[in-house]
Amino acid sequence: MDQLSAMRAFVRVVETGSFSATGKEMNTSQTTISKKVAALENQIGVKLLTRSSRDHSLTPAGSDYYQTCVNILSELDEVEAKVRSKATLPQGSIRITAPVAFGRFLLAPIVAEFFQHYPDIKIDLLLNDKHVNLISEGIDVAIRAKNLEDSSLVARHLLDNPMYLFASPNYLEQYGEPKHPNELSTHNCLIYSGLQDAHIWNFNHGDKEYSVPVKGNFQSDNGDVLLDVALTGVGIVSLPMWMAKAHLTSGHLRQIMTKYSGQHLPINAIYPQRRYTPLKVRCFVDFLKVKLAELKVTA
Repeated sequence: MDQLSAMRAFVRVVETGSFSATGKEMNTSQTTISKKVAALENQIGVKLLTRSSRDHSLTPAGSDYYQTCVNILSELDEVEAKVRSKATLPQGSIRITAPVAFGRFLLAPIVAEFFQHYPDIKIDLLLNDKHVNLISEGIDVAIRAKNLEDSSLVARHLLDNPMYLFASPNYLEQYGEPKHPNELSTHNCLIYSGLQDAHIWNFNHGDKEYSVPVKGNFQSDNGDVLLDVALTGVGIVSLPMWMAKAHLTSGHLRQIMTKYSGQHLPINAIYPQRRYTPLKVRCFVDFLKVKLAELKVTA
């Protein structure tokens, strides 16, 4: 038995959730993949997967063995890449997922410069405001605007990302400008539905904190859409400065309630917790953090 090949097959079965999908990915049959995993179980003398007619799941021993395989294969791939490479630059493909607005406003302008520094790295970027499963989708790095909740993942802080309030001049002319958080109850607020407490907006002023219930006639799980709707004069929107800055400069939006600081939704780079993080991932995250700092996106 080719144990390394069997280990790779086992890891991808766990990550894709399917023997047939792994077979297609590895250009072989479902039966061959099943035999590889069975041979691996016979080799180590431990049941790794509990199979049923429709599904399979990791056994406790299988879960431990899976993480060990991931670490070993990641380390081996990196060593082989260094040996094969004519230079010391990292290489390979990085599969990244990020919110739509982050990808459009911040990540896309940085990519060209990244390729100048790392010409042997390819990027597969998936833009989605919903959180995808890193393991099953084969994601190397996820950019997320929230605190880390899963202990099996690693979070690298990229930026603080404070939220501010904006409205179009037309809206403010028609409905007035709120000066205090409590006044938001009489305004049409555009809600980002992707947050757990979407209808509660939080503010700080000195040593005082305000948690204000807000309501409105429009909500969306996409920040780009909320920005576009705010520009039409429908209501007040809570956004990071990097999304609104160009429209502030043009005069299409105005920042309001500037004495009050909104809640922070820190943006982190999330990736699976492994003993050895691939060099290509480390280079990408390091580069992204440096460039975001240079852009001063929270200003």
